[in-house]
Amino acid sequence: MDKAQIIEAIKNMTVLELNELVKACEEEFGVSAAAAVVAGPAGGAVEEVEEQTEFTAVLASVGDQKIKVIKVVREITGLGLKEAKALVDGAPNPIKEGIEKAEAEEIKAKIEEVGGTVELK
Repeated sequence: MDKAQIIEAIKNMTVLELNELVKACEEEFGVSAAAAVVAGPAGGAVEEVEEQTEFTAVLASVGDQKIKVIKVVREITGLGLKEAKALVDGAPNPIKEGIEKAEAEEIKAKIEEVGGTVELK
């Protein structure tokens, strides 16, 4: 018998005969005809990963240009000299919270330009 003849024979079988054929094949070849189930999260729900929309720019380290970093922090935040110096001296500290990615990246670039390090969270 070739494939076409086997398929034709299967087409002509009743549901009961097909069931018996499947069982016989499982026994003969030691396999299962059960449909494979792909494991997912509990409950079968697929979790969507939301893209982060709000960021916090955190001054991680000052580097060796502390005065320049203080000036940039003042420019970004609008803080007075004393408050900006305290923020820089207390690093790691958040510079700005709840901001968009573009603004966070801009802050990071400005601080890194003067030797500081910023982490975006």
